[in-house]
Amino acid sequence: MMNPWRHIDRPARGARIGALRAATLSAVGAGMVFWFAALAAAGQSGEASSSPEAPAAGTLPRIRVAADGRTFETVEGRPFVPLGVTYYRPGTGWAPQVWKQFDAEATRADFARMKHLGVNCVRVFLSFGSFLTQPDALDPGGLAKFDQFLEIAESAGVYVHPTGPYHWEGLPEWARGDHIANPRVLGALERFWELLAARYRGRTVILAYDLRNEPEVAWDTPPMRDGWNRWLAARYGSRDAQAAAWGVAVETIGWGRQSPPDPRGGAAGALADYQSYREEVADEWTRRQVAAIRRADPEALATVGLIQWSVPALLPGVRHYAAFRPERQAKLLDFLEIHFYPLADGFYEYASQEAEDRNLAYLESVVREAAAPGKPVVIGEFGWYGGGRLTIGGDHPAATEAQQARWCRQVVETTRGWACGWLNWGFYDQPEARDVSQLTGLVTADGTTKAWGEEFRGLAAEWSARRIPPPPAVVRPALDWRRATIDLDAGRQFREEYLRAFLDQRAGQRAGD
Repeated sequence: MMNPWRHIDRPARGARIGALRAATLSAVGAGMVFWFAALAAAGQSGEASSSPEAPAAGTLPRIRVAADGRTFETVEGRPFVPLGVTYYRPGTGWAPQVWKQFDAEATRADFARMKHLGVNCVRVFLSFGSFLTQPDALDPGGLAKFDQFLEIAESAGVYVHPTGPYHWEGLPEWARGDHIANPRVLGALERFWELLAARYRGRTVILAYDLRNEPEVAWDTPPMRDGWNRWLAARYGSRDAQAAAWGVAVETIGWGRQSPPDPRGGAAGALADYQSYREEVADEWTRRQVAAIRRADPEALATVGLIQWSVPALLPGVRHYAAFRPERQAKLLDFLEIHFYPLADGFYEYASQEAEDRNLAYLESVVREAAAPGKPVVIGEFGWYGGGRLTIGGDHPAATEAQQARWCRQVVETTRGWACGWLNWGFYDQPEARDVSQLTGLVTADGTTKAWGEEFRGLAAEWSARRIPPPPAVVRPALDWRRATIDLDAGRQFREEYLRAFLDQRAGQRAGD
């Protein structure tokens, strides 16, 4: 999950996080294992019996992109709509120690509970600390735990969507710094995916591989500078040609040693070129890892969990454009995955209809851009807080479970057709978190189903055997992509125009009802 307060919520920046009561968390964790074990044992009776019978291990059908090119289906041709969560457990710290504190029996009970609520797909982070401590080999201990995890998921009839490698459990020295442009790290990632995909070739419980959570191309690192100067030399061939293209004096060009432009006020031509260069860096990063997966398992699906800054409709700053442009990435991936949180006007606090409208319009604009290349789109992270007050810094008002459930359902309803799958951020509320993960779960930290969990179960029942219909025909303004990556006013103007079109259409629908 991205940290929205890093750029958006200025009053919260630097705020100290209150100390959490470890004894309380330990008591919660101790009770959950017993409670969920009882639930799993009772799965043959009571309301849990309404869930479809879980297939035996090894019998989950492979999921593929459907013939329509925008949804998923099983190899038998039955529609499949990914409806799930990112998985981590409370009581394991923040960031959660998913693998270093892996508890197979607690995880088995969690899967029984998730299945009961309609979850059919679980996204889980693989970590450097448990899977890739060395750049040329997979860690046997991490693999053994992941083997157990897959068996548990398969027995429950739930697909697994591995994401990684990620920093949650620590980074080895060789993997620190630039994760995208550093050739040594990229080579290690290629090796990681080739080994992992070869090990699990034919394991149909794996829905797809997600290369990484929310990658962003860095602005200024030694590998980025080296590549930038090679890029300029290939593009322009001479200092004079570069100066003419940028509309600057020749003597200002550092030919062969050109620094990245100032993101707060560099020349427009230089900024546009640098954003194009960053997109090429992102493309190469994705291309090489997908090729590694394909070499090991040609049938495996691959995607990347894109941060919403990958669509420059709203950027905290020019440098925060992630450079993973959906139009370009779609050519390399089987489907697109985009993350979204309601930050259209700062930190969303359920305060007004206007704030809700702005965020829904912004949401639709982001997902429509991700869907424009014509491949399936999954909202790989979404959600917001409900069921109490956050303790993350700032003075955010408490939100009810009903407010959370209403917002999350609207995310699905607003994007249905452009998106064909939705993964909530977190199964549990996570009291130890330092962001909204504290209250974004389908269930509380002690396992009580929240209003959003019940709503989710209804959505899962509604779409479990249906194909997502095409999106509605709507008229919306076009995003001037390149201008929006170098001028924040372009994004603001686009969002205002988009909001007007969004509200006009909704008013027209109401008038016709």
